[in-house]
Amino acid sequence: MTLPPIDAGRARDLIARFAELPVLVVGDAMLDRFIVGRVTRISPEAPVPIVRFESEHARLGGAANVAHNIASLGGRPRLVAIVGNDPAAARLRELLSTAGIETDGLVEDRGRPTTEKVRVVTERNQQVARIDYEHDTDAAAEVERAMVEQVTRLAGDAKAWLVSDYLKGAVTRGVIEALLRRQTSASAKAAERTPLIVDPKIPHLACYAGATIVTPNHHEAEVATHLRVRSDEEARRAAHDFRQRAQCEAVLITRGEHGMWLSEQHVDGTIPAVAREVSDVTGAGDTVAAVLSLGLAAGATLTEAAMLANQAAGIVVGKFGPATVTAAELSAAF
Repeated sequence: MTLPPIDAGRARDLIARFAELPVLVVGDAMLDRFIVGRVTRISPEAPVPIVRFESEHARLGGAANVAHNIASLGGRPRLVAIVGNDPAAARLRELLSTAGIETDGLVEDRGRPTTEKVRVVTERNQQVARIDYEHDTDAAAEVERAMVEQVTRLAGDAKAWLVSDYLKGAVTRGVIEALLRRQTSASAKAAERTPLIVDPKIPHLACYAGATIVTPNHHEAEVATHLRVRSDEEARRAAHDFRQRAQCEAVLITRGEHGMWLSEQHVDGTIPAVAREVSDVTGAGDTVAAVLSLGLAAGATLTEAAMLANQAAGIVVGKFGPATVTAAELSAAF
């Protein structure tokens, strides 16, 4: 079943409401560094290309990219994440400040490096190699306590809570339970609870029970459910199974060029992909999660929020690296 498209006027009205909406983002912040050069020959020492350096730049990645997307769309993100005590942390803080994102929710862990991905790419944006600096073990007890304290401090007036899980140690059961406890105690009425959006990693699936919506890609859905996801019918079965396993209210499976499959209590269907030239899918899931959270915070239904996110993903995959979309770009898409 293909879900009917959102009315353009309604879409633009929701996007206009994004301005200044506070959204809490909890997860694994990263620094994405790009070393750009020209390849003209193969090394005589080994069968690898020689890259002649031309430039270098850095971008926000992971949960920091989610927060950047929220800020770019006019929202007001509060970021809770772990950083090390190193130059990458200083650069990450600098980029966040430049984007207008407060850094007081960052928790320093001197026992691990700031998660950093260094990509060597050609001037034509072809990736040659990637070097990762990271510790992917769960945060130590004292760091987890500091994360929970920041979550508790910043969650209060947020209109949506977003967990960006990259399995780099920031998202632990204790951190998610801190959000779920607030959600349960906030109101006896489910309709009045703050929506909790989770961009997941499958090893943590059991931790997400009680979330409003979880957004696996089709590979993650296959791993979690042990089901193939190639057709709409297979996506429907996997979405139902995923909802039961994750014990969440809804699931949105992102399927690349095949669009998305949304499954919730009263809605079950596909959202067709937006036809665009694809440059780079890096960070597209971050954009989807960001727009979903802003949409729900603005009063959209799950279906409406998913359709806004689908359009945003179609825009961002046309850009290189972890990119953002603006409210004007998203509004123009409708």
